[in-house]
Amino acid sequence: MKSIESTQDVRRWFLRQVSELWPLAAGSLSLRTGPCIRENCSACERGEGHASYAFYGRKESGRFSVYVPQELVPLVQQAVDNGRKLEKLMREAGLRYTVALKAKRAAGASGRKRQAR
Repeated sequence: MKSIESTQDVRRWFLRQVSELWPLAAGSLSLRTGPCIRENCSACERGEGHASYAFYGRKESGRFSVYVPQELVPLVQQAVDNGRKLEKLMREAGLRYTVALKAKRAAGASGRKRQAR
């Protein structure tokens, strides 16, 4: 038989999981290409452009993008991946928390029924 979690069990589980998620970022990391500012650039003339990474996200009501130097790409990618893991954990925590609340409510209701008899 599966034991029922309490809301505190869910909280402890969630905090344990989240404690391992650093660095964190909500957004995306993309490789983009674009022209440079140099005149007569052979790569731009061929239509290749220059590749660079950008971190995209939202702040308040707007969007932003930040250039990411090549050597920082792995760290930013890890932060984005951890951000996605956090979103998944929050969805699971919401489900588990709601089930725990309902179980607590049902246990309280059955206790009240026994007292009324």
